[in-house]
Amino acid sequence: MSPDWPRVDPDRGDRYARRFADLEAAGAHVHGEADFVEAFRPASVLDAGCGTGRVAIELDRRGIDVCGVDRDAEMLAVARRSVPHLRWEEADLASPTLRLGRTFALVVAAGNVMIFLEPGTEGAVVANLARHLDPGGVLVAGFQLAGGGLTLDVYDEVALAAGLALDERFATWDRQPFTGGAYAVSVHRAR
Repeated sequence: MSPDWPRVDPDRGDRYARRFADLEAAGAHVHGEADFVEAFRPASVLDAGCGTGRVAIELDRRGIDVCGVDRDAEMLAVARRSVPHLRWEEADLASPTLRLGRTFALVVAAGNVMIFLEPGTEGAVVANLARHLDPGGVLVAGFQLAGGGLTLDVYDEVALAAGLALDERFATWDRQPFTGGAYAVSVHRAR
């Protein structure tokens, strides 16, 4: 986990889930990531860095076979309470021992997962995610492009090293064209 991520905060998961529940109750559309993923019509999805399971739960509601993985026990506890029938794995995305025993049509890393990683582990994480893709599968990652943080050039390099080629890039989850800016949603495909 990034040094910026709080390590001990047992209420973090509940607060995070409540934030999105409150937004949805106020009329905000909080499922842009799920809409984006569903457009690929994947048979199966790995929600990498799933947190409280917001994206995975919505994909399951839409009939997609989904598995969530995160190393944050407090966030996963909320996911497990919310939808206990889904597979929720507590694991470090950067660990060489990350093996889920199956592959997926699509892997999604939403919610700035890539910039919350321990610095220097981005290549290991992308390689692990690529290893869990079906042949021709798709890796989708959306993250902020903050000064001094992970750049798109570096992300594209680690993706290429993992056998993934850039397919498309957008500025938002609702597919606005990427012309530069502070956020990107990148779609890489297994070669």
